Formats: sequence, C-alpha cells, structure tokens
Amino acid sequence: MPGTAEVQVRPGVEEDLKPLTDLYNHYVRETPITFDTEPFTPEERRPWLLSHPEDGPYRLRVATDAESQEILGYATSSPYRAKPAYVTSVETTVYVAPGAGGRGIGSLLYASLFDALAAEDLHRAYAGIAQPNEASARLHARFGFRHVGTYREVGRKFDRYWDVAWYERPL
Repeated sequence: MPGTAEVQVRPGVEEDLKPLTDLYNHYVRETPITFDTEPFTPEERRPWLLSHPEDGPYRLRVATDAESQEILGYATSSPYRAKPAYVTSVETTVYVAPGAGGRGIGSLLYASLFDALAAEDLHRAYAGIAQPNEASARLHARFGFRHVGTYREVGRKFDRYWDVAWYERPL
C-alpha cells in the first residue's frame, strides 16, 4: 500500500460488506479495541451495515485507496442508547486497516462523518476508547472530544480486564 496514494471517503455500500467485515475481524481477533470476542461472517455483519444508511444520523463512511479501491478504514455514527430520550446522541468510532495507520485516514474519516452529520438533529457525540490507545485519544481530541470519565476494568478479553475512557463532543 503506497504511502502517497490519494484517499477517497464515501458512504459505505453493500459491496463493502466483506472487506469491512475482514477489517473489523482483525480488531476482534488481535486487539482489545473492540470487545467482540468472536469473528463475524459477512452475513452476520449485514444488519450492522444496513443500520447505517447514506442519510440520517447513523452513517458509515469508508476510506478507500483512490487507485486500488482497497478499504483503508471506516467511521460510523450509531445510536448511543436505545431509549427515546437519547435520540439526539450518537456513538462514533473509527477503524483503520492494519498498515494504514499514521496516514491521516482516521482524520479524513472523522472530517467526512462530522460534515455529514452537521445537518442532522444531533446534540452530542460520544466515543469509548479501550485503554491504552493514545493514537485514538489524540484523534478524538483533534475533533473536539473531551474526556468525561473512565470505566475501570469494564471489559474482559484476552484473559485480562480493560478500562474504557469515554469522550464527548457537541454537535
């Protein structure tokens, strides 16, 4: 993957399901960044993909290499909680493909996501970051998130407990 390739950011589409699933499964198998513990098949991930339409408050933005169309990462906004009073809050997340880190992919994805959300009736965005993850904390700070608290030892994966730091930003 050339370091100077142009990157395009666009809404996620059905044809992205397999590569997005593969990317996510890397984080499931190799890291504590997600607390899912078993890899998914594309069919199991289809409801997730379909829950992020091209418009509305719950979006999926995908970064691709302009030449190869390889997926370099994705960002989402998803419901924060299921109860009706939370409808103006979203949880956001970014996943960057292995080997694509340090190229500004996360920043491109978040810029596109927050631009897309600007016209929506939303009040706050929240992000939970499994600790430690300094790169994610820096990314979120660049986009105006501030740390609001940490859940200690809230998730168990790879035979240890992990903290999750929570961040918020106004929308």
